[in-house]
Order: sequence, then C-alpha cells, then structure tokens
Amino acid sequence: MEHRSLGRTGLKVSRLGLGCGNFGGVGSDPRFYGKGESENEAFALMDRALDIGINFFDTADAYGGGRSESFIGRWLKTKDASVVDRILVSSKAFNPVGPYGKDGKDPNDRGLSRRHLKRQVERSLKRIGIERLDMFLIHEPDPETPLEETLEALDDLVHAGKIHYPGASNIEAWRLAKALGVSDRLGLNRFEWVQNGYSLLERAPERDVFPLCAEEGLGFTPFSPLAGGWLTGKYASADSFPAGSRMTLRPEPYAHLRNESVLRAIAAFGERARERSVSMAALAIAWVLSHPRTTAVILGPRRPEHLDPGEQALSIRLSDAERLDLASVFEAPATDSRP
Repeated sequence: MEHRSLGRTGLKVSRLGLGCGNFGGVGSDPRFYGKGESENEAFALMDRALDIGINFFDTADAYGGGRSESFIGRWLKTKDASVVDRILVSSKAFNPVGPYGKDGKDPNDRGLSRRHLKRQVERSLKRIGIERLDMFLIHEPDPETPLEETLEALDDLVHAGKIHYPGASNIEAWRLAKALGVSDRLGLNRFEWVQNGYSLLERAPERDVFPLCAEEGLGFTPFSPLAGGWLTGKYASADSFPAGSRMTLRPEPYAHLRNESVLRAIAAFGERARERSVSMAALAIAWVLSHPRTTAVILGPRRPEHLDPGEQALSIRLSDAERLDLASVFEAPATDSRP
C-alpha cells in the first residue's frame, strides 16, 4: 500500500481510505438509521481494510445516527495497541445526529457553531473511545455561522489536542479560499485538505478546487469515485436498479445520471476496461488515483470483496494520454453529489 502526505502536513495516509458511511445506516439520512451494514458486517469490512494496508477510516458523527463511530470504537477495542496506534480516524460534523426533545428537533443540533462543533467532537471521541481525532472535517459549509467562529472553534480543538488536522468537505472553491484567508489573517490553524466528490462522472473539482489545492498545498481525498455504483456497470438501464443499491436506497445525489447518454458512455467505458483486462470499478478508481491532486480515494464498500477493485487499481498506471482518453468517453461534468 502506498502512502502520501496529507497536504502540507507530515501525516501519511494510505492511498485508499475506508468510507464508513454505511455502517449502521446510509450516510447521514435519519430515514436509514439502524439499517446499512450491521456491526458484524462492519467489523468484516474493517478487517479486510486492515489486511490490505488501509490506515485511515472515514466516518462522521451523523452516519447511522452515531452507529458508524460506535462500530469503529468497538472494533478498535478488539485490536491490540499496534493496530489502534496506526489507524487514523477521520470524522465530520454538521448534520443532526439524532432527535432531541419532545418534538424530535433541536435547532442547535446542526451546523458549525462553536457550541455544536465542540460538543460533537467530544461525543465522537466518546463513541470511538479515543483521545483525539487524527483528521476532522466540516461536513459541509454553514452559511448561518460566521467563518471566523467556525475556524476559531477548530483552532481551539487543535490546541486542546482533540483534533490534529482540520479539513473541509463538500466545499466550493470560493468559500475555501475565503476560509484560508481568514485563518491566515487571524493566525489560526487552517484547513489542510478537501474532501469533495470526484469521478469520471463528476469532474467539477477540476475547474477551481484543484487549482486552489495546488496553489495552497492542500490534500484532496475524493469520495464517490464510482459515482454511487454507476461506474461499476451494474446499472443496465435508467429505470431498473438492483435491490439494495444506492439507486434504490438513496438515489437523489445521482438522479441526474438517469439518462441514455450516460448509459452509452458507461458502455463505452466498459469496453476500455475489457481491453485492459480489468474491472470497470478498478479502472474508474485508478483514473481518480492518477490525478496528481488526489491524495487518497475514499471507498465505501458494502462487502469485503468490494475492496478488491481498489486494491487492483493501485497497480494500474495511466499515462496523461490514457487519462484524457477515458475522460473523453463521458460528456460534460455532472454536478456535485454529497455523501
């Protein structure tokens, strides 16, 4: 397993990261709390990730209503100190984690306020059973909270030893640039990496996020390299989807892909994969890995064998010409999706 530095930092992360968004739920959606992978299934996925050399697990406080973090914590308790020491846990905060109060709503159980961030980090640490989060992301921007308040809260958490490296997910380039400027002006710890969606079907980061990351020395750990399963070839039509797939559980982020032109492009991409004697999934992941801005790719497997294409992708080397050829198969970049 290869490792790369996370942006300007000295932290080394494996080129594949284990996405834990389906542990005990399907992302942050309360409708699916208690569903997704069971604890035993999550344990099997983490064991497989450890076996192939993945050293960082990506979760969030709201995944499964806290179940994802709890599963990771209980898995870590089954391992010896050497494993616990080398696993890097990355979590996030923004979304509500669960209903509070008689009406099931708490207006302060969301966002990036100082109160919410500090409370949620403490709760994440308790669920995972660790003293600090190696990596921590704002799950998405919060227009209702001043950037200064959010960045000062993150800086406080760094100085308190609760988190080591802050970053931003689902963030636009203009807002990221503004945040970096605020951090520089106030002398605060800044965002060190970005985690947005990126794939052959979602190339928006190439327009402005990648140039900014290059200029500022930021890492980039893209999620959804397979576009919710579309780039595996398992969706043969725009109207019929396999039971239990993303398109049957949470199709909204990928609804824009339901058209014949996308299906034709995927079929052509399948031919490219067959020519190389590799799976479509492996080739799609390799394409994301081959971009010079990519630090590590977040994979969200449902079963241990779903990590096989990621492992295979590590050995696929694409030239600049091959990258361009694969990209040319698809039409204009699609809009952003969120985990």
